[in-house]
Amino acid sequence: MLWAGRMRLRTFGILLVLVHTSAACEFGPFPYSVTGIVCRMTKPAALLLNQETAQVIQAAFRNAKFPNITGERSMRLLGKVAYGLTNIQVNDLSIEQSEVELKENDAIHIAIKNVTAFFKGTLTYGYAGGWFLHLFHSVDFEIESSIDLQINIKLMCQKDQVAADASDCYLTFHKLMLHLQGDKEPGWLKQLFVDFISFTLKLVLKSEVCNEINFLAQVLADFVHDLAENFVRDEDISVDISLASVPLIKANYLESHHKGLVLYKNYSDVFSDSVFSPSLLTESRMLYFWLSEHILGSLASAAFLDKRLVLTIRGEKLQIFQGTSYNNSVAKVWSLAHPQISLQPEGTVVKSLVAVEVSIFPTGEEPLMVLYMEKEITVTIQAVYVEKKLILHPLDSRIEFKVFKCTADPSGNDPSIRNFLQTMISVVGIPEVISRIEQALTSLMNSKGLHLFEIRNPEIITRKGYVIVQLDFSFPNHLLLDFLEKRL
Repeated sequence: MLWAGRMRLRTFGILLVLVHTSAACEFGPFPYSVTGIVCRMTKPAALLLNQETAQVIQAAFRNAKFPNITGERSMRLLGKVAYGLTNIQVNDLSIEQSEVELKENDAIHIAIKNVTAFFKGTLTYGYAGGWFLHLFHSVDFEIESSIDLQINIKLMCQKDQVAADASDCYLTFHKLMLHLQGDKEPGWLKQLFVDFISFTLKLVLKSEVCNEINFLAQVLADFVHDLAENFVRDEDISVDISLASVPLIKANYLESHHKGLVLYKNYSDVFSDSVFSPSLLTESRMLYFWLSEHILGSLASAAFLDKRLVLTIRGEKLQIFQGTSYNNSVAKVWSLAHPQISLQPEGTVVKSLVAVEVSIFPTGEEPLMVLYMEKEITVTIQAVYVEKKLILHPLDSRIEFKVFKCTADPSGNDPSIRNFLQTMISVVGIPEVISRIEQALTSLMNSKGLHLFEIRNPEIITRKGYVIVQLDFSFPNHLLLDFLEKRL
């Protein structure tokens, strides 16, 4: 039965992992205790995950490997009666009720009530001594059980990541009945086995199921940590999600703080302050993520160092001058310096020094550069996540030309050309660049499996120095079942 609790713990491990705890880790001196990312999972999310565990528990029972149970007992006239229960496996399972409670500064309490499980296997018994001499018999059996399971999950930190300790596990047996095949065996024999096997069976079930629960809890914790770590890594750029401080267990939510340092090749990010306060997050949504402005800026810098901030534009979008079509033209856009990112209530403000080079390819001739300019662009962007796509809305923008070379204006003194190009950049150029970024980020997130989750009403809220992502969700139970089938 504890197998059910074991599986329950494993499913609930998702909740445990998202909110890393750290009793065993030592947090280094400043600035390593600075928080870059905060995750808060509220009670409604815990209740939702708890409701989704029945199928997972059943999967755990079906895949459980129970040990053989052997023993012997001295009986008057019969001598020693030896027995063995082999090939024990779950034949059927049902769960009536499961409850979860967050005990503040203590543990996550999971109560699984009225679990009915039927086990089947083979009973071999024999006598040695008395009137009998080494007579052995085998008969199929079925065990009907009714159990309550209580699991208290402690959250700890090992190697800077979460570890789930579910060793505080209890089974209460309300029923444990042994049925021999067809009930054709003598009544006294059946009663004999029920009396002295049931106690041993209870101990074995408790030990094996609780051990499995503890094992599966940590397996799931590692699995979710690996998922999160993979989500914030793309080739040579990654984010350190190691714990920054001891996570919190409150009556209404779990909260974990992570370092959030950006790593790129030999470049390691460092920042010295954090503006996070628990009052910045509420408890009205299921899941919250708080991210420091510094993380976004560091990611942009890493992308610049990795030469990712380069874009090529072709086709009709390059009709630079009225009445002239450059279908054979190519524009190259790239960042000349680390972009600067500032989070404000009105949106994400991006300031970047950008170069643009436009070349045409006349038939049978060498490419001809017709425009080169360097400009400082500042644009405010608002982001939303709709229908599994990231949408970026550019608001106001400011453009300041630094270098300007154009074949249509060799002297660079024609203000009409600059004004026209500035309009084209605002109306066509910036939206096109942002559209490409939308596609790239959506594709990246989908490659990490985000599209597999049912996210409801997500909100991306920017404030001075930080951004909050808050959402509700439906748990994709099939993903967890697929994981269990692969791991069990």
